[in-house]
Amino acid sequence: MSTSKAPDYKASLNQLETLLDEYFGKKAPAMPDNFKETIVSFAPYLAIIGIVLTLPAVFALLGIGAAMGPLSAFLGASYMMTYGIGYYVGVIVILVSAVLEAMAIPGLFKRTLAAWRLMFYSSLVSAVGSIIQGSISGALIGFLIGMYILFQVKEKYR
Repeated sequence: MSTSKAPDYKASLNQLETLLDEYFGKKAPAMPDNFKETIVSFAPYLAIIGIVLTLPAVFALLGIGAAMGPLSAFLGASYMMTYGIGYYVGVIVILVSAVLEAMAIPGLFKRTLAAWRLMFYSSLVSAVGSIIQGSISGALIGFLIGMYILFQVKEKYR
């Protein structure tokens, strides 16, 4: 009988957060405090705007997917393996990221560390989704900018 342990995702995420905090929060050039305060003040409103703008995209993607379903028989299996999987990964990533951001909004107003972590997880999901879809350069640029901003303002959340 095998007694293998399940991966400890929470510990892994904590280690990743600690590592990224070292580089983006401590070693990176610091943002001015008033700029950090401005970002933290507008963060909940930016999250709301992001979700509001994401909803029509999700509905459009779901509509396109419904329209493309019957066409997949004519387009062939290779088309669906190439574009279909990327499409579904994109929809899942957008939905998961939007749900995490929506869950963070009340805490962003209260400046809780739990809300900051939800935004961190949302950024990770987006980066992984972009990599899976093949947009490695976009994922890297977005990840670096997003992590820099997130870890610079982390001290404002408790």
